[in-house]
Amino acid sequence: MRKKEEPITVLKGIGKQRAADLQKLGIVTVGDLLEHYPYRYEDRTHLKPLKEMQEGDTETVTGILGQVQEVYPRRGLKMLRVPVRCADGNAVLVWFNQNHLKGKLQPGLQIVATGKVGKGTVRQISVNDFELIEDEEDLRNFQRIVPIYRGTERSSGKQLRKLVEQVLQQEIDGLEEFLPQEELEEYHLLGYRDALYQIHFPEDWQQLNRARHRLVFDEFLELLLGMGLHSLIEKKEGIAHGRQEVLAGQFFRQLPFALTDAQKKVILEVKKDMESSKAMKRLVQGDVGSGKTMVAVYALLKAVSGGYQAVLMTPTEILAEQHFLNLREKLQALGVEPELLTGSLNRKKRECIYKKLQDGTCQLVVGTHALIQKEVQFANLGVVVIDEQHRFGVRQRLALENKGLAPDVLVMTATPIPRSLALTLYGDMALSVIDELPPGRQAIKTYCIGEHKREGLYRFLREQVAAGFQIYIVCPLVEESEKMDLENATQLADHLAVNVFPDYGVGLLHGKMPPAEKGEIMEQFRAGMLQILVSTTVIEVGVDVPNANVMVIENAERFGLAQLHQLRGRVGRGGEQAYCFLVAEPKTDDGKRRMAVMVKYTDGFVIAEEDFLLRGAGEVLGTRQHGLPDLKIADLVHDVKILEQSRRLAEKILEEGLEQPKYEPLRRKAEQVYQRRMNLQES
Repeated sequence: MRKKEEPITVLKGIGKQRAADLQKLGIVTVGDLLEHYPYRYEDRTHLKPLKEMQEGDTETVTGILGQVQEVYPRRGLKMLRVPVRCADGNAVLVWFNQNHLKGKLQPGLQIVATGKVGKGTVRQISVNDFELIEDEEDLRNFQRIVPIYRGTERSSGKQLRKLVEQVLQQEIDGLEEFLPQEELEEYHLLGYRDALYQIHFPEDWQQLNRARHRLVFDEFLELLLGMGLHSLIEKKEGIAHGRQEVLAGQFFRQLPFALTDAQKKVILEVKKDMESSKAMKRLVQGDVGSGKTMVAVYALLKAVSGGYQAVLMTPTEILAEQHFLNLREKLQALGVEPELLTGSLNRKKRECIYKKLQDGTCQLVVGTHALIQKEVQFANLGVVVIDEQHRFGVRQRLALENKGLAPDVLVMTATPIPRSLALTLYGDMALSVIDELPPGRQAIKTYCIGEHKREGLYRFLREQVAAGFQIYIVCPLVEESEKMDLENATQLADHLAVNVFPDYGVGLLHGKMPPAEKGEIMEQFRAGMLQILVSTTVIEVGVDVPNANVMVIENAERFGLAQLHQLRGRVGRGGEQAYCFLVAEPKTDDGKRRMAVMVKYTDGFVIAEEDFLLRGAGEVLGTRQHGLPDLKIADLVHDVKILEQSRRLAEKILEEGLEQPKYEPLRRKAEQVYQRRMNLQES
């Protein structure tokens, strides 16, 4: 009897070299092989007749190969063209720049090939996947729904299929059912063993869908139970802050505007958390400009009121400095003197702040990653606020939390995440959503324009500056072409200053500048000494200049949706009509769709949904930095309904107690997820 934990080398035909090759696919054990699910399926039960195939569709044909012809349509392009005799006529199979296949494609062999149908009376198919029918086993695979696996050069998808079949035909310990019968019936779930067999070798499409549903349900359930276990184990006794609201009351009374109902609701949730004896762990999610900072200030002042220290950590020095200046201006009248701690401070100033934090004379500190250095010690840290949580990994958050004895933790993000996903990603946190913008805010008018409209754009910008407004012009910056991108930004700033707006102040801001110079440029822009700021994406997060009313994004097709939305959110903060121009000429369908989404929508949650659909949750959220194990079959975007079902069951199981005998197999799986989560946080 095989065990799922056994190394893959126990299988026939798997030696050290082959095992090393399989490891590239994440296959180390027998269980890993069974969880290496097909990425697509080919229905070979009913192949479409050649005459019914439409140009542009992806279809599968089978037939006998003729003689390979080598064709050179143009320089640098080599084509293998192979006639194939099918049951209902002739077709031509085509491979581009794959000369290594020439020896395999021998005349007389039977082939099954899948690809895009081209033009012509004789069907031409550009092959993206094929299989040679070499024996009876291959023929058996032919008349069914065939699983297609991702392989390597040494281990083809066909070989992997044979390996999986070999394992499933053996008796495997660990394939027993681990969900109680009542749950299987309540949620209409296929049995685990059946689901595993049907996901690899489905009888029909209905059984395949049932199998996938069950395995997705399991993956979410194990994840949620592991997260729940994490919450139970990690839940710490914390500080029960007093009910005094003196400083916070004074602060909010001096504001020239009223808080929104959404802000008031979230502040009440934070108040309840901080007055509880359990350590607060709360995520505040709100779109760009929704007023999350007011919630942060409340938490900071509540801690300081009770004699505790408070810390606000941000991902960039520009944002840290902006928070510091705003807090200093507003809190001085209350007798609270914040300090600023960043990596660019000189050693003498840093050591002075270290001393104040250690002896407790500094009540409130704002800073960057510099706050998590080992030299930083607090006398009595009461609350940790982390702005733009998506820019930090779990490990960095924990490093700051551990500077105190279970301080309250408030993390904020302007990256909208659908609620069900947020509850999964941040399963150890309570979730608050600020879903209301301050009154008077107008939707930002967004346009996508081509290079031919640049003159008209510059005329409009001149009108805006003449009316007293300021302008951001953002250039892309990516690692592969960073040097060239910086040169482009510098050249654009020079061109605008000399040739387009010689009578206005034009500044340049990018990440390679010394921090002091960056701070000076930003201060000049805030003060209105510069009317136009050409910048790389260092202004993406949190920069707040109410008079800036126009955002121009150069080569906008090079940015992701979330980043474009963040950049657009830098304008329109003063109540006047604001504008965003996406200068782009996208060539791909994906690029065109992103531009269309930005022009059509201003709601960050709608844009986030589109971003997930385009790129997938793993790409958007960076699962590793959240301490979330990679999902093997579930999809956080498309499987939300199954996620909700799994959540209901996970909550019921955690309420009843995972230690019950009937949940023993589930508890083992949850403990594995919890351990993986801890390993990811520590790595």
